[in-house]
Amino acid sequence: MGTNFIPDDLDATKWNNLEPYVSSLLERELNCTSCLESLIRDSSSLAEHISEAGALLYIGMTCDTESDEKKADFLDFSSNVRPKLSEFSDSLNRKIAEHPDVGNLPERYDLMIRAMKTDIEIFRKENIPLGVRQTELVTEAQAINGAMTVEFDGQEQTMPQMRAYMESNNREERGAAWTAVTERRLEDSERLSEIFDELVEIRHQIATNAGFDSFTDYMFCAMHRFDYSVEDCIEFHDSVESVCMPILREINKNRIDALGLGKLSPWDVNEKTGAGPDIHGRAPLKPFETVGEMVSKLSEMFHEMSDDLGGKFDKLVEMDTLDLDTRKGKAPGGYQYYLEKSGVPFIFMNAAGLQGDLETMIHEAGHAFHSLYCGHLELIHDRDYPIEFAEVASMSMELLTQPGWNKFYDDEQANRARRTHLEGVVFLLPWIATIDSFQHWIYSNPGHSREERAQVWLSIRDRFGSDMDWAGHSDFRELSWQQQGHLFGVPFYYIEYGIAQLGSLQLWKTHISDPDKALEDYAKAMTLGNTKSLPELFSAAGLKLGFDEGHFSSLLEEVDSALERLPA
Repeated sequence: MGTNFIPDDLDATKWNNLEPYVSSLLERELNCTSCLESLIRDSSSLAEHISEAGALLYIGMTCDTESDEKKADFLDFSSNVRPKLSEFSDSLNRKIAEHPDVGNLPERYDLMIRAMKTDIEIFRKENIPLGVRQTELVTEAQAINGAMTVEFDGQEQTMPQMRAYMESNNREERGAAWTAVTERRLEDSERLSEIFDELVEIRHQIATNAGFDSFTDYMFCAMHRFDYSVEDCIEFHDSVESVCMPILREINKNRIDALGLGKLSPWDVNEKTGAGPDIHGRAPLKPFETVGEMVSKLSEMFHEMSDDLGGKFDKLVEMDTLDLDTRKGKAPGGYQYYLEKSGVPFIFMNAAGLQGDLETMIHEAGHAFHSLYCGHLELIHDRDYPIEFAEVASMSMELLTQPGWNKFYDDEQANRARRTHLEGVVFLLPWIATIDSFQHWIYSNPGHSREERAQVWLSIRDRFGSDMDWAGHSDFRELSWQQQGHLFGVPFYYIEYGIAQLGSLQLWKTHISDPDKALEDYAKAMTLGNTKSLPELFSAAGLKLGFDEGHFSSLLEEVDSALERLPA
């Protein structure tokens, strides 16, 4: 990948090493259209090196949040390199987008130039130090969450390890585990609230500096949301309320009846995922004992789906870029990060042997497949697929692999896992609406008080959440938004999961009747990377991009029917 413009061994973590190449690009004479194309190719090569350098620093820090050295290296890059890169990117964008020959470039550059022009419009030099401060605060929040452990069941447990106790059939144990986790979270809640307060202030200032009335409007431009609007997001929220909530309430009613409860407590069901104890008192699903076992069985499963997917998964293993076990000091969550220069996907997660861990690994493998499918594209921009479609790659893979889960379970357990996952879809969409709605309010009301924030959060929870008995835990309920890392680290990144879930459900419907066609459509669309608009990418996979109630209903009815067919 890339050109000969940059040596392979360039250390792109230091500005002194980058500056000669930056200067060369900015000073280059452009006398023809082909000269312009050459500049684009060489700048893409430089971007690959920089992207990978930043990725490796981020990976190092999240794998070991307790390492002062790794944190310092990441923050040094964020504070001393990225600000200069922001200025360079703006200058380069102007050099390309404002060049007289830009209109003569082939059509393949149209999406890139559109993005460049948008970035030029919103760039402000005074926002650079604000961005640095934002990164510092987000890094601190990650470190706080990564350091959280509790003493439980006679030993120190990480937060991911505590999830296993939430599926226990012993309600007393579940309640004790949930309480231990929430009490630990509350210990750091004041500092996390302070961080978030400052982030909201910074983000509003960034938007104001760029000439926007709100951070919401700024981010829709910054995230290149060309194909849907704030109004579409509101329609999404309304559709979730009318279509998903009745199904969710029915699932919860069945849970209450089966468990013999008057009302659910927060430790009886996970509001985000729908996970909880088995309603028939069966032992929690445990798809694997070790990460090695999970990886081995996934390889078999993907090979049975297709030689293509099997080969791609084996490639991930061979590249040795998987960090899957949970441990103290490791940041929470999971992600896939594509190393642009090397062409290698890195997968990070915190496996504790649960069904949710299996789904997470399959999800991140979907992202990795996407990266490998479009890795042949020449320019980094062409490989930088929109998030809304990136999540189709991952979320559809969760659904398409369901028939293969017998690799991990007997028939009864596999059906339980499928049911749990489909119920999880029903729970996730309202949670997405919760987080997205909350973000829209936060940044439309940047001067809000903490009390106002708590009241709005609770009202949104009432709209999209499960009816629960929170007696004695109201303090945590008001602050439960702090568990969602996206609110801190990647503002407005969440509706993408909802848009993608609707896409993945459509691909799943195709897979039920014609598995080969679904996989062909998947591969064809993923190969396109970022070379087509979002509606065109959806269309390439045989999918519709929509937010309306009718669209929701057609997909959620299929989920509801599948749940009816599966044994409880």
